[in-house]
Amino acid sequence: MYAIVETGGKQYQVEEGRYVDVELLGEEKDAKIVFDKVVMIVNGKKSKVGQPYVEKASVEGTVLKTDRAKKIIVYKQRPKKGYRKKQGHRQGFARVMIDKIRTTASKKAEAEA
Repeated sequence: MYAIVETGGKQYQVEEGRYVDVELLGEEKDAKIVFDKVVMIVNGKKSKVGQPYVEKASVEGTVLKTDRAKKIIVYKQRPKKGYRKKQGHRQGFARVMIDKIRTTASKKAEAEA
């Protein structure tokens, strides 16, 4: 079973028991995260596709760490003009362990609504 979730303007394929690196979430280590923008859920030959999101579906995870990716070099040059500019960039990310993929809302959440 896997799901496709949307976060940080990107879509990620996630499975239970695996981790995924997403854009920084502003959360500390060991914080619980819930992704409620689930675009698609696939369970064997069954699949649910949202329009745009699957109703009452969520993905729960735990932040393992926040870090920065490898440095990339941005180099700009104009030929024959003597213009050179070198700049480095490290993009931040959060590593999230996927704990549970829920297809329907929990009974507690339904009672509150």
